[in-house]
Amino acid sequence: MSLDLGFWTLQALNALQLSMLLFLLSIGLTVIFGLMHFVNLAHGALYALGAYFAASVAAVGGYWAGFFLAPVAVAGVGVLLYSGLIQRMRKSGPMAQVLVTFGLIFALLDITRIVWGDLALGLEVPELLAGRVALLGVEYPAYRLFIIALGLAIFGALAFVLSRTQIGAMIRAGVDNDAMAACLGINVERLFFIVFCVGCALAGLAGAVAAPLLSVTPDMGLQILIPTLIVIVIGGLGSLKGAIAGSLIFGFVQTFGAVLAPQLASVLIYALLAAVLVIRPVGLFPAKG
Repeated sequence: MSLDLGFWTLQALNALQLSMLLFLLSIGLTVIFGLMHFVNLAHGALYALGAYFAASVAAVGGYWAGFFLAPVAVAGVGVLLYSGLIQRMRKSGPMAQVLVTFGLIFALLDITRIVWGDLALGLEVPELLAGRVALLGVEYPAYRLFIIALGLAIFGALAFVLSRTQIGAMIRAGVDNDAMAACLGINVERLFFIVFCVGCALAGLAGAVAAPLLSVTPDMGLQILIPTLIVIVIGGLGSLKGAIAGSLIFGFVQTFGAVLAPQLASVLIYALLAAVLVIRPVGLFPAKG
């Protein structure tokens, strides 16, 4: 086993980059779960749509056009889904929600195949972030550092909004007790709509930033869905702290597990998930509600 400090620094940066990508995807889904009590398994399909939108727009207007427009486009898809399906299914039981959104995964999967085909799309890293940066004794790709910085910035912005603003107080009240929040005059339905659209936009953003690292394929949403659900279960539903904690735990266990115990890497995170479910079924940092 290597004792080179640079090697372990590189692995830590890789783990942090994976964690921040998972955080961007999981934070929208965990707040939707916690606030709306809605099981939206199609969140991963929205991530894939974000990657496709980013790749298509970038082919015309460059990377940054895709980066900024993909979340807006996915939020627009979220508006259509909410008004046409999600709002009507909110009062249904969890099993109905699971079945409907599970079917929605394959509907969106077929739509992406019809529009973009089965061939993988590529997206070039922007020229500004195409180089490598010397950091802690290692040369690390600037684009991966950008993902780390973006994830931390989104975390800081959401922490500020949730803890220091009026809408943040309303969201926390809705997560803790939506019925009481409605009695206090909070328009819970409008709050649900805003949170759902923001969650969809964050899924689109995650797809846009992941596109240069991964091949943009129709099934990329299915591939990321299980890790995202593991992050949410470990961290706890409806909690910003839980989303960042679950993402960091998953990223570091997955990355260092592949280095330290490659033969067990595929089961380590599931063993950790089982342990959390046995010891603390609500997750490490669940919302009060």
